[in-house]
Amino acid sequence: MTKKDFTAVVPVAGAGTRLRPHTYTYPKVLLTVGDKPIIGHILDDLHGAGIRKVCMVVGYLGDKIRDYVSRQYAHLDVTYVEQPEPKGLGHAIWLTRRSVAGPVLVMLGDTILDADLSKFMGSKDDCIAVKEVADPRRFGVVETKGGYISAMVEKPERPRSNLAIVGIYSFLNSMSLYNALQRLVDSGRTTKGEVQFTDALAGMVKAGHRIRPVPIEGWYDCGKPETLLETNRHILGRKKFSPKAKGCLVVPPVYISPTAEVTNSIVGPFASIGDGAKIDSSIISDSIVNENAAISNMTLSGSLIGPSAVVAGSRDQLNVGENSEVRFDRSSC
Repeated sequence: MTKKDFTAVVPVAGAGTRLRPHTYTYPKVLLTVGDKPIIGHILDDLHGAGIRKVCMVVGYLGDKIRDYVSRQYAHLDVTYVEQPEPKGLGHAIWLTRRSVAGPVLVMLGDTILDADLSKFMGSKDDCIAVKEVADPRRFGVVETKGGYISAMVEKPERPRSNLAIVGIYSFLNSMSLYNALQRLVDSGRTTKGEVQFTDALAGMVKAGHRIRPVPIEGWYDCGKPETLLETNRHILGRKKFSPKAKGCLVVPPVYISPTAEVTNSIVGPFASIGDGAKIDSSIISDSIVNENAAISNMTLSGSLIGPSAVVAGSRDQLNVGENSEVRFDRSSC
């Protein structure tokens, strides 16, 4: 078995409600972090690990995801499965059962992880990524014994462990995974109205299936504006881009797309400027400006500017979605 034998299953059907207004018209995974959309970082990691086959579960605004992936990742063998209703992560992965065979790596589409994927694909055991967290009640949690997972529960009120499940799962035989999901679906059991992936995995463990926990260090959430900006800071600090903008002051770390136009401005630190964006006479720090947005005469910090948004005037913090237009009259301030 080689890395190329693995198929990566990447669920990206979530509506991203915590990132509204951006996600009313734009899939969360296409929002920029650092130098590219969230899903771009995930697919880069998979390709770098030697994986060539990817099955993506799409739903809300899935056509935009397909368009981006087909343009930027034509070198990957990508198939798509539709999740028409948001019935949970377990349901999303269960839907891929007719599209995947052999070993499978499940990688969630709403987090960016610093992890050595070879530890998952090269293991003789099935594996789940875990990380110690301060408040495990917000996550799926595992208990361990003898180097293996002995129990797991989704968002426990009284957790018996602080090891959270953080978004990478590997199974040497995908049939064992899909059989467990099928049993859960057939039972009609849901948790908080959804078919939970953790419930299926807990059933496998209870039946004696051996799954090894693999600790990872880097885990960056992209689910809320504040965590998206935190992840952006991490990526900019890690990749150390060297952008240039003639006649402007650039304070690193910063990413400026080669197709962006930046004039008479101060950019940085921790600012990402997307493809086709236009920045003029502005000061922008700790912010993400998505593709084709236009900003003039602004001072922005801690802000998310959606694709094709137009912002002109002067304010300190904004959260502006796709195709929005905001103008401030300086004389009235």
